[in-house]
Amino acid sequence: MQHTFTILMQLFERAALLLMCLFVLTRLPRFKEIFQKGAYAPQELAIVTVVFSLFAIFGTYSGINVEGSLVNVRIIAIMAGGILFGPWVGLITGLISGVHRFLIDIGGVTSVPCLITSVIAGVVSGIIYRRSSVERRWIAGILAGMACEALTMVLILVMAQPTSLGVDIVSKIAFPMIVGQVSVGLIVMLIQSVEGEKERIAAKQSKLALDIANKTLPYFRNINHESLHTICQIIKEDIGADAVAITDTRLIRAYVGIGEEYYAETSEIISDETKQTLSSGEITIRNNDTDHTNPLIKSLIIIPLKEKGEVTGALKIYYTKAHKITYSLQAMAVGLSQMISTLMEVSRVEGIKEMANKAELKALQTSINPHFLFNALNAIISSIRINPDKARELIVNLSGYMRYNLELTDEFIDINKELQQVQQYVEIEKARFGSRLTVLYDIDDEVEVRIPSLIIQPLVENAIVHGILKEKGKGTVTISLKDQGDTVRVGIRDTGVGIAEETIAKVYSGDMPENKIGLYNVHQRVKLIYGHGLTIHRLNKGTDIYFDVKKENR
Repeated sequence: MQHTFTILMQLFERAALLLMCLFVLTRLPRFKEIFQKGAYAPQELAIVTVVFSLFAIFGTYSGINVEGSLVNVRIIAIMAGGILFGPWVGLITGLISGVHRFLIDIGGVTSVPCLITSVIAGVVSGIIYRRSSVERRWIAGILAGMACEALTMVLILVMAQPTSLGVDIVSKIAFPMIVGQVSVGLIVMLIQSVEGEKERIAAKQSKLALDIANKTLPYFRNINHESLHTICQIIKEDIGADAVAITDTRLIRAYVGIGEEYYAETSEIISDETKQTLSSGEITIRNNDTDHTNPLIKSLIIIPLKEKGEVTGALKIYYTKAHKITYSLQAMAVGLSQMISTLMEVSRVEGIKEMANKAELKALQTSINPHFLFNALNAIISSIRINPDKARELIVNLSGYMRYNLELTDEFIDINKELQQVQQYVEIEKARFGSRLTVLYDIDDEVEVRIPSLIIQPLVENAIVHGILKEKGKGTVTISLKDQGDTVRVGIRDTGVGIAEETIAKVYSGDMPENKIGLYNVHQRVKLIYGHGLTIHRLNKGTDIYFDVKKENR
């Protein structure tokens, strides 16, 4: 029993040495990156297969000789390799180490059983990789390793000649070999702990990407060369890159860092790596690039920027040292590119929305002008027959109004100039309707605020045409500007027939007939600009309409 315990301790020593070697490998950046991946390239699987095959062969050579049998950790290495990295690693490692064990002891009493169980261990480890959950792989590895070693013992008993020799060997090595498979679980948990760092790294890199996005957010509100240049500068400084660039599908929009002086002369995309990323939509990584356009660049990652699944550009990160594109940097860069894509898309949508708003406002303004012009011309025609001098005065008012309107270059004008236009309109309307129409002005002193042009006149026109003129007798329209501290209230009140509640509902809902769009147009314009449209009240006699203008819009 003492001898068996000694063998078990020696076996654990060799397993501990294997664990130490693996631990050192997990600290090396190149291997650590492989261990942290969830999917492996063929060359990476080849590297891992070589590593575990060497461990398995080392386990054979370091074995403890007991009656011609070698007590070793070979099965531990095979089982761990297959469980951690898949069936191909397990099977190939099992074949290489099993054949090696057979060749170094051809004709030995345990050589054939060891060959058979080495291959079986490789197959079983691959099955565990495919069918067992990650959380349970360590316990499955221990049980499978013990089963494989138990099978080895059975094969030794069956094949050994004489049988007594097989019994003697098994009685001495079975317990330490089977119990020693606990080390499979330890190795699996060690490597999985390195894989677990992947989540912590991803969280850290996501935070970095979010911090960068927060810093660059203000510059996405107006995307141009200067703003993109600043964005690249922020990214370069925060991730410690040597150069950062952002492109669209044809041109380099901004470049900061090594080689920046070259791109001051040309903005054309010339690198094959960028063209490849733009055409394929896949990430391009070069970790030891000796053929780059700029000989100082040794590492690069190019991530496509996408909007609605379509590649619209690329984010490029460069380093002057080789092997700088680690898993953590790649995770951060991908997250950052997704954020940039989203911010650029939002910026573009906002730009389109702003253009649409401007176009809509222009269309609304255009739809009002002909309506006013038609009524003004009618008033002038009527005055020509009765009072030519008055007609000439009205023409002057109309020409002054129209000239000012045509010369407008800004959507917003001083409210006093808007009132000047309203007065010109009112003079024309008073000429039409004579004593039936009275217009009063209730204006606070020194009211200074800017409002959209042609926004009060349609309300006055609505009050006259649909309010005063619908009622028999005289009527009054009151135009008021009231300073309310942070806002100025613009109000139009009339003593006419009063607006129907149904019409108010249609204005608010947008369900207005095509021939009654004046009031609705103004409501929409005010709503688009200030966020809240007109407030409309039916009075006992007449209608009261008002809206508030914030003073910061002056």
